[in-house]
Amino acid sequence: MPVLQKMPPRAKKRAKAGYMISAVAELYKLHPQTLRLYERVGLLKPSRSQGNTRLYTDSDLERLDVILTLARDMGVNLAGIEIILNMREKMIEMERQMGEFAQVVQQELSRVAASHMQGKPPRHAIVRATPRLVR
Repeated sequence: MPVLQKMPPRAKKRAKAGYMISAVAELYKLHPQTLRLYERVGLLKPSRSQGNTRLYTDSDLERLDVILTLARDMGVNLAGIEIILNMREKMIEMERQMGEFAQVVQQELSRVAASHMQGKPPRHAIVRATPRLVR
């Protein structure tokens, strides 16, 4: 009898496209026309198959969760949802940029501290600092 070897686990890949409109509508208890409306007003942007079928990604479903929370639970209209989603995207981008900036500043501070520890004067300082003698 052959010995079956266990295959190494495959890395999980997030689905790029795969959820058809009928499955999403059933999952979220929506009419498919509601999903089409959200697409028409620009709240959702599902990809399309070669046969022009709407295919919703995991990120589309996460966005739909936010849309439904705003609409159902908070009573926000579609125009308000669009503004909130745009602001949310801008905030995420700003957080990313701030993280990059903080990393650059931290690297520069580390570089300056390392050169100071070695007794080297800073070469590219904005303001030249000379050591003061304490009397």
